[in-house]
This record gives sequence, structure tokens and C-alpha cells, in this order.
Amino acid sequence: MAKRVTIGQLAEELGLSKAATSYALRGSDQVSAETQRRAKELAAKRGWTPSAAARALTSPLVGAIGVVIRRDPRLLGNEPFFVGLIAGIEEELADTDDVLVLRMIGADGDREEEIYRRWGGERRVDGVLLFDDRLDDPRPSLVREAGMASVMLTSREHSDGQGIVLDDPQGDARLMLDHLAALGHRSVLHLSGPAALVHETERRAALNRVAAGHGVSVTSISTDYAAEEGEELLARMLRENRPLSAVVASNDLLAVGAAKALEGAGRHDVAVVAWDDSLLCSLRSRPLTALARFPEERGRRGTKLLREILRGGEARTVAAAPSELRVRATSTPAR
Repeated sequence: MAKRVTIGQLAEELGLSKAATSYALRGSDQVSAETQRRAKELAAKRGWTPSAAARALTSPLVGAIGVVIRRDPRLLGNEPFFVGLIAGIEEELADTDDVLVLRMIGADGDREEEIYRRWGGERRVDGVLLFDDRLDDPRPSLVREAGMASVMLTSREHSDGQGIVLDDPQGDARLMLDHLAALGHRSVLHLSGPAALVHETERRAALNRVAAGHGVSVTSISTDYAAEEGEELLARMLRENRPLSAVVASNDLLAVGAAKALEGAGRHDVAVVAWDDSLLCSLRSRPLTALARFPEERGRRGTKLLREILRGGEARTVAAAPSELRVRATSTPAR
């Protein structure tokens, strides 16, 4: 087995002290950019990597960020938005020594809170990324009390001393309703996710504000994020001969379910727009109009902000990437 290259050997070859070599390898501004370049090139050439034990002795950070997702692990692949978020997190960590600690726990909120307490008590992670902001959400204060930094991906500003990646539900609602109003629709059915989630509360309010300016009425129905829920709701409304002109669904799965029920009834006259775009929307026989919300970029921005906070940066708010409307076959003009 080849003997491990030490930082002392690198320092000797570079003609530097161990301290200067260490500063250079860490990218510290205590040495010049040229010295940093030389040290990193030599380290790569010699196959040197920092030891975890040495990092632990010299840094208060353990080099890990945590994510807890309240979804069934067996079903996570059905939610492209979360898959995209995780991909973005991993992309941002790819060129660092930090790692992602991921737990998927189903719908058990008590278990989620216990995980945060254990991570803080055992110093498993330095900070966490939080999703699915809830009304009266206990997690920001719980995480802070556990001694961890946090960044929340949300649709509202917080005053909890945490970082924020901020959605723009008003801008999203305007993109969709401007489009539907231009197609002549004056009535919109909104299939919303769970009412306890902040982003759903903000979306309903934003849709109503924008709709008022167009003379459009919006009816919101709360349900779960599942294709079966969207299909069942629309099938029932069709059986009851409820008037339908346009449907806005709060995720791609709900939109796919709604479109399936409409197509099964031969109703190609109803417009359907999904609040989240994915391959599920674009690869259908009648592709769905949808908002591209770039979950990978949200994951990258949240991870970058969290790492900045952990290294002494300000817990600030950054905007999520603006959404884009992808117009497809379900942009049906009103009758």
C-alpha cells in the first residue's frame, strides 16, 4: 500500500512552512492566490487529501449538512421536485469536502423533530435545509436551540435568524393567470396541496389577487400531492356536471391526475396548468402546460447560503430563480 502523503512533505517540496501550506490548501487569504494555486496543484499531483481527524481538531464544523424529507422513501421518486432539490444540493457540495446527510421519514412530524434534536446533541451535522414551511412551524426555533444553522426554502420571510430562499408565488400566479385570461378563461379551479403549508396559503392568496385584476374567479380545493387525488377530484366534478374551464394544479402529479380524468371523459376543452414542470408533464400524449421552477437551482442556492452562514456569513434572504411558463397542448382556449 502506498504511504499517505503528509502536509509536511507538501510543505517541504513547496518551500513553505506547514502553517502556510495549510492556509494555502484551505484557500485562506493569509497567503497569496499564487501560493494557493501552487499548493493545490501539488496536492492534486501527489494525491494528498485532508484527514477527517485533522479537520475535526482544527475546525468547529463537522463538514455535513442535514436534510429531512417527510415523504415515504418508496414514493420519493414520484416527486420530481424533491429529486431535483437533492440533485442541486449534491451539485453544490460536489467540489467541497462537505457531505449530505439525508433522512426520509414519511409523514411523522414528531420523528422529524427528534432527528434534529439528535443531530444537534450528537454533533452529526452543522446545519440543515428545511422544506415545506408550515403555519406555526416549530422547526426553525428547534433547530436553533439544537445549535445548528438552517436555511428554509419558503414563500414568506421569517424573523428566526435563519437563511431564506424565497419563492415568488405572486409572480408565479401572474404567469399562469395572465396566460389563462388571454385564452379567454374567466373561471379557474385550483387544486391546492395541504392547507397547513405556507406556500399553499401564499399561492391561494396570490391567485385571488391576480385573478381580481382579470375579472377571473378562482375556486381552491385542498388535497394531497398525488395523481390519484387529482384524478378522483376531477372525475367526481365531471360526474356532477360541474362547470369547468381551466385547472391550475399545485404540482405535476395533481395536474397529471386531473388531465387523465378530463381526457377519459373526452373533455379536451378544459385548460390544465401545473405549478411544477417535470418529465411527467412534457412526455404525455397531450403535454401539460407547466411552470418550470428549477428545483436544482433552489437546492444549489440553499446549500450555498447555508455553507456561507456556517463559515461566518450573514443569515440573509436570497431569491429563488424566477419561474418560466412552458406552454404546451393543454393551453386550451375557453369555449
